[in-house]
Amino acid sequence: MRRALALAGEAEALGEVPVGAVLVQDDRVVGEGYNTLIRDHDPSAHAEMTAIRSAARATGNYRLPGTTLYVTLEPCAMCAGAIVQARITRVVYGADDPRTGAARSVFRLLDNPALNHRCEVVGGVLAEESSGLLRAFFRARR
Repeated sequence: MRRALALAGEAEALGEVPVGAVLVQDDRVVGEGYNTLIRDHDPSAHAEMTAIRSAARATGNYRLPGTTLYVTLEPCAMCAGAIVQARITRVVYGADDPRTGAARSVFRLLDNPALNHRCEVVGGVLAEESSGLLRAFFRARR
């Protein structure tokens, strides 16, 4: 999660919302990313999506079983859908997202029994650091 926080800082340095993500398999980083929506003119360039794309390229597989995704902010519905499609085993996130969170806060997509894959979800890991980055970012923008 510390690496995800460092990546969130890289996003912030670009003027992006500071969210970072790291995908780990067998104690090895296989993908990582941070928000680049503005830079890439891409509404799907969330940290999780970038990390998943990076890991899929690195492993040569669009399915990523046995992986853990560490992300500083609770995934949204788009990212949760990609996480399910990629068959990621576990998601560990920092700050809850009470507006668009799709792991626990608004929706429960990652462990929804109606879907063909479910993830273990752990929230609140380094939550204060994660939410602090976001609060400071938005405070400075106002």
